[in-house]
Amino acid sequence: MKAAVIEKPGEISVRDVPAPRPDPGHVVIQVGACGICGTDLHIAAGEFPPSPYPLIPGHEFAGTVTEVGDDVHTGIAPGDRVAVDPSLFCGHCRQCRRGRGNLCANWGAIGDTVDGAFAEYVAVPATTCYRLPDTLSFAQGALVEPVSCAVHGVRRLGVAAGERILVIGAGTMGLIMTQLLAASGARVSVVDLMESKLPLAESLGAAEVATSVDDLPKRAFDAAVDVTGAPPAIEDAFNSLDRGGRLQIFGVAADDASVNLSPFRIYNDEITVVGSMAVLHSYGDALELVADGIVQTEPLVSHTFALDEFEQALSMMRSGATIKAQVVPNGGEAA
Repeated sequence: MKAAVIEKPGEISVRDVPAPRPDPGHVVIQVGACGICGTDLHIAAGEFPPSPYPLIPGHEFAGTVTEVGDDVHTGIAPGDRVAVDPSLFCGHCRQCRRGRGNLCANWGAIGDTVDGAFAEYVAVPATTCYRLPDTLSFAQGALVEPVSCAVHGVRRLGVAAGERILVIGAGTMGLIMTQLLAASGARVSVVDLMESKLPLAESLGAAEVATSVDDLPKRAFDAAVDVTGAPPAIEDAFNSLDRGGRLQIFGVAADDASVNLSPFRIYNDEITVVGSMAVLHSYGDALELVADGIVQTEPLVSHTFALDEFEQALSMMRSGATIKAQVVPNGGEAA
């Protein structure tokens, strides 16, 4: 089969590799659509320490089950259309035993630490598969994973109806967070340097938008969410908070990045700083939110690429010229 392979940081090829076979407890999926995430950009650049090389990336995906291995007891069968939670938790470390598998000492994820779905086929544990309703396309199914990350983030943040919340970044994750926060009754303000992204944020629930925090009406926020991972944006988010506010670091920063936050203000104003890492018991709920139309995913996919165009798709994501780019490894529409 054909797959996109990150041979080592900075070196990518699209080449033939052996087709996967299902181990016991696993299934093989013909990939219908796979989204490019900021994490994929970090993996391609060698900035995501858990990733080994060579690696077939791709952790936001949906497709059709083609083979089922032995000892599969989930009822998943060939022909089923599924979306996949890429999380791989060991189940026996201290954090897993405490119910915090996303902090697993042996954390892994399909497409991040083992071969993923920028390929014609991918093998996954059957327990990670969720049947797609007939009403959802593969393109929508591939967006369930980022929605599930945002669901976990909203739970970590804690949101009360009527709160004023700032979201910095109007890419895929910022637009998903905006929808979830607005649906929770918050009044959401969205900031992004690219003015062209802001009308979509308004259409998806933002009460106000701007290209700079300074351009918003002068007021303090109850909470701020940074989805960019950029230290200056994190500092702007922190400085926008009212006393007693909460800052969420949602975007993925470089592992050696640092920010300048006032420890006195954290103490004196009782500022809470909270992180949000990936997916935790949120995938099934995310699928329901997408299926019920509470989170709109169709407006988020701005570009679709063939597998041979993988490097072009990465470049477009790096440029910021797209909201969500998806790859269709087997051709055709991501239906």
